Amino acid sequence: MKNVKLISLALSMLICFVVTAQEKTITGTISDKSGQALPGVNVQIQKTKKVATTDFDGKYSIQAQKGDVLLFNFIGYKSHTETVGDKNIIDVVLQEHNQSLQEVVVTAYGGSKKKRSVQASSVMIQGRVAGVAVSSGYVQYDSNQNEAIRGTAPILAKNEPLYILDGIPVNAEQFAKINPNDVQDVKVLKDKDATAVYGNKASNGVVILETKSGIYKNLTETELDAKLNILHPNKPVVTNQEDYDAFVENAFESPKTAPLSTFSIDVDNASYTNIRRFINNGQAVPKDAVRVEEMVNFFKYNYPQPKNQHPFSINTELSDSPWNTKNQILRIGLQGKNIATENLPASNMVFLIDVSGSMGDDNKLPLLIQSMKILVNELRAKDNVAIVVYAGAAGMVLSPTSGDEKETIIDALENLEAGGSTAGGEGIELAYKVATENFIKGGNNRVILATDGDFNVGSSSNSDMEKLIEQKRKTGVFLTCLGYGMGNYKDSKMETLADKGNGNYAYIDNIQEANRFLGKEFKGSMFAIAKDVKIQIEFNPKQVQAYRLIGYENRKLRPEDFKNDAIDAGELGSNHTVTALYEIIPAGVESDYLNQQPDALKYTKVQETGNNYSNELATIKFRYKKPDGDKSIEMVNVIENKAVALNKASDDFKFSTAVAWFGLKLRDSKLISNKSSDDILKLAKQGLSKDSEGYKAEFIRLVQSAI
Repeated sequence: MKNVKLISLALSMLICFVVTAQEKTITGTISDKSGQALPGVNVQIQKTKKVATTDFDGKYSIQAQKGDVLLFNFIGYKSHTETVGDKNIIDVVLQEHNQSLQEVVVTAYGGSKKKRSVQASSVMIQGRVAGVAVSSGYVQYDSNQNEAIRGTAPILAKNEPLYILDGIPVNAEQFAKINPNDVQDVKVLKDKDATAVYGNKASNGVVILETKSGIYKNLTETELDAKLNILHPNKPVVTNQEDYDAFVENAFESPKTAPLSTFSIDVDNASYTNIRRFINNGQAVPKDAVRVEEMVNFFKYNYPQPKNQHPFSINTELSDSPWNTKNQILRIGLQGKNIATENLPASNMVFLIDVSGSMGDDNKLPLLIQSMKILVNELRAKDNVAIVVYAGAAGMVLSPTSGDEKETIIDALENLEAGGSTAGGEGIELAYKVATENFIKGGNNRVILATDGDFNVGSSSNSDMEKLIEQKRKTGVFLTCLGYGMGNYKDSKMETLADKGNGNYAYIDNIQEANRFLGKEFKGSMFAIAKDVKIQIEFNPKQVQAYRLIGYENRKLRPEDFKNDAIDAGELGSNHTVTALYEIIPAGVESDYLNQQPDALKYTKVQETGNNYSNELATIKFRYKKPDGDKSIEMVNVIENKAVALNKASDDFKFSTAVAWFGLKLRDSKLISNKSSDDILKLAKQGLSKDSEGYKAEFIRLVQSAI
């Protein structure tokens, strides 16, 4: 009997292995019958929790097995199913759903009912009330809509309709934050039908929205605001309390006087998502919020996987500068090795969560909790998670718990509430203590700090935080910083913590970004394959008159730091890419950006040798340590002086330089001669390829919005 059970268990494991091995990536595009792409469509594998969402171009990607049933759901459209077969591409056209609604028309003498059929158009429900949109993310009043509820008179900014939510009058901002999943019905009263009941304040009509179970009935205004949806992206905010480190962009340097350029890699991309937040909110982007390297590194590029014993491949490309036509751009790209999920080491994670009063806003703790659920769903049985929180003091709310006890972990997250001051230093101390007590040798030991960075009790200054985190780095525990919120956001503190703590840093502006960083890019974000990665490049003065590193201003190192293993540098995650751009003024080119160069000095003049390296542009060196190592390993590559015209450069070269160009424009760089947004858009569109997630298309829309 015992042998039978063992055989049965072995067969079950074999079946699971075979099924898993058959899993494949299904992609496709979702559109309506007119061919209009539908963003925000939920794509779910029936009978599982695996879900994907279409991007701005209606595209999706999901892991599934042959025989799985895909369920496609979108507000205003009929549900649709497709069974996975041999094809890996499944495109779907969703059919509009005709809903029979009752509109109650109230007169001074009584009420009568009439039925009408309302048809939902793509993305939003229209025809019920002009200027009101119900999308997959939120309900919105569009102040740019020129149709009035009554007749064809235009709506002035001050002449909004009256909004009634579950019997309660609300303003347009509150109405805009209603979760569409809560909506039961929307009715519209016009002209006399509206004013007869609600008086002159309803002269522009009334929008009456009823929710399922009347969840907003009898609430006070404070209670109402607390219940409204956390993901409304257009909430106006004041940003003058946000904190960004000021820096001066890198200038051109001569290889004769500065022969070596040395810097640490940077895999952070918080600056890009923060910039996206400003542009989406219609706000000016603060100059010091723009870190060009983080914008470039938000995107993934098509670099080959490493083929030798090193954990990353090295790739270079030389072409023309799009903003200074006499100059050249050298692109350096690293591609981290893609480690299969089953081969990743066990994780010892500590969630360090800020629950202070400043985290009470809708886009802070509520969004944080939903984000961490995404991360929890990626955990395996061999992974452990503890939860430490801090407000006026720090405490542990969940002791180390196995990753397969997801309900226990999620319950602990959902019980968190915001209130009190912010003792961030005390929280860091406790989190690292828990992490070191449960340290897994050869494992992934990591503290994940989620906060707005607004520390105000105990050690709170940037210098205090820097000293504390440098001390904790010696424990071998890595750090991931997740930034949330706006208005009082402390970017400078978050960046300091990540830079000094063997860590990475992301700004979570919405649930889609949480899904990208903590779900789709889980391996790259949470599992380091190399640490303290440094780059040093020596340009050939015979070919290069001057050079400058674009971005990385706060990652520059001294030449002597390159071989000093005590100097901290950035980490590289599984399957991560890192890109750096240099702008080069070739030898013999006249330039307005070139400072007066000194004559050759008597004692530093290089003697002519038999080899003048005429075919070499530069020599580039890399040093890195293994995740649990203390001694660095060096790699050396020679870059040929072989440029291609910009129109023949790779798509990745064009797109990455377009992103850098936009960042330089946002910073109002004095080192670019062409600041045309149209030219930036043109180059970005030329480089638009391999965009299954739609992030590159989104960038193009951001540039268009910022014009």
